[in-house]
Order: sequence, then structure tokens, then C-alpha cells
Amino acid sequence: MSQRVFITGGASGLGLALAKRWIDDGANVCIGDLNDERGADALKELGDNARYIHCDVTSEEDMKKVAADLERRWGGVDIVVNNAGVATAGAIEEETLEQWQWVININLLGVVRGCKAFTPMFKRARAGAFLNVASMAGLTHPPMMSSYNVCKAGVVALSETLAVELAPYNVQVAVACPSFFKTHLDETMRSTRPEAKDMVRHLFAKGKLSADEVADFCFKGLNRGDFYLLPHADGRTAFRAKRWLPTRSYLNMMEKRTRRMRND
Repeated sequence: MSQRVFITGGASGLGLALAKRWIDDGANVCIGDLNDERGADALKELGDNARYIHCDVTSEEDMKKVAADLERRWGGVDIVVNNAGVATAGAIEEETLEQWQWVININLLGVVRGCKAFTPMFKRARAGAFLNVASMAGLTHPPMMSSYNVCKAGVVALSETLAVELAPYNVQVAVACPSFFKTHLDETMRSTRPEAKDMVRHLFAKGKLSADEVADFCFKGLNRGDFYLLPHADGRTAFRAKRWLPTRSYLNMMEKRTRRMRND
């Protein structure tokens, strides 16, 4: 039987690339998004095995309705990809609490709502998989991105928790932590500093991997049963350095890299 996959933020960027990858594998894919125009365009690319549903990850009611709708139409879901997200940047004293609340509500609580909505279905089926999209920022925490880092670190923590909590029900959990790659994330980015926005846009634009390459890495990693999905080689190196180096040595290394990035 073909896999049944639901992806939030699936009308563009990594979400759309993941949808294409599962479609290529013969899956039935439902993409959820706020942008109906992009959703319609995405369906033209994805073909007959795809459907679109308007979905706001900041609404628990929306997420519950999607879960109920897919259970009614498909008899259940095999994989849920909590991918929808936005970007923020700025120094700690400059970012407003409103900006913090905005990004937490989408990037962290959006994943929480997705997991809450579909966990009962997975438990009943004693099967299923969550792929939660975090970021290398959730593991290595670059400066000038504190609100974004906190959200993505929370997604990693949630995923680690659920991997153990849901194991007795045969539910797989994985967390994707890509570095910068070409995506539309900068379009909705909020920052108190224009230069911070410019820096992040530059980093997205010069990313070494495409969204399709990141999607393929995550697809294969989930199929292997991997937990941490780190598609970028420099990200894997940074994560190993953080785990193995003394804390002061690691922080000194990060400070030097930050100075080089600012000079660039």
C-alpha cells in the first residue's frame, strides 16, 4: 500500500521538495499551507497523488480538522512532517517580545500542535512516523538569532522526548537539522536590524545544498530509521565539535567563526 504523508508548509521550499520526493516514491501526499495560491501551483507540480488543504499551524483546531479529514479520506496517515516555519534574527536587547511570541507560536508550538493532533491516530494504529523539521540552529545556536535558536532547540528536545515516549507504540520520530540552503524562509523573516536580514538572506542564497538535496537526505534518513538528520557536512562537523570539545574551546571556535562571517 502506498504511504500516506501529510506535510505542513508544503506549498514551497523544503516542504514542497519533501512532497515531490515522496510523490516520486509513489506516496499519496497532502500538503498543508496558508498560501492557497502557492498550494494550487504546488498541486500542478505534484500531480494526481497530491492534495492541498488550507492549514494554519498556529490553530490547534485546524490541525485536529486535518487529522480527522485525512483519517476519513485515507483511513489514516503514515508520516507527518511538521515543516512549517519562519525566520527571525536580532540581538537579545533588540528583539521584541512580540517577535519572540510570533516565532515561538509558529516554529515550536506549530510542531507541538502537529504532534498532538496526530499522536492519537498513530497510537491507535501502533504505527506511524513524525519528521520534525528543526535546524542546525537548534543544535549549535549561532549569535544574533536567539529567538529562532530557542524554537529550533525546543523542536529537537520535543523530538527526543517523543522518540522515547512513543516507542512502545511503534511510532518513529526523527528531527531534521539542516544548515542554510536555498528556500523561501527569508520572505517572512522578521528582524529589528536590516543588516541582520541581509546577512541571513546572503547565507540562504549561498547555501551549498538545494531544497531537493536536503529533502532526499531526510527521506532516506527517515527510511533508515535515523533520528538526527543532518544533511550538511559542515553541520555534522559542528555538532560533533560541540559534543566532543570542552565547552570553552567550542565557544571560542564559535566566536572566531562569527567574526569571520561578519567580515565576509
